[in-house]
Amino acid sequence: MVVIRYLGVTEVAERTGLTVNTVKSYSKIPGRMPQPDVMIGRVKGWLPETIDRWIERRGQRPGAHQNDD
Repeated sequence: MVVIRYLGVTEVAERTGLTVNTVKSYSKIPGRMPQPDVMIGRVKGWLPETIDRWIERRGQRPGAHQNDD
């Protein structure tokens, strides 16, 4: 059995160095960040690879802390 692990808003914030509120805001703006890979009810989930690719396109390292955009 393969278990797929999705990142929630808090984990995306930790991985990107953004605040939880910034991730929540960005996720509501079309094109600002990747679409969630899964929605469970109203809860958004992203694959780690999805967020890592987004970070690389933005010129950051995964886990690098920086000021919010």
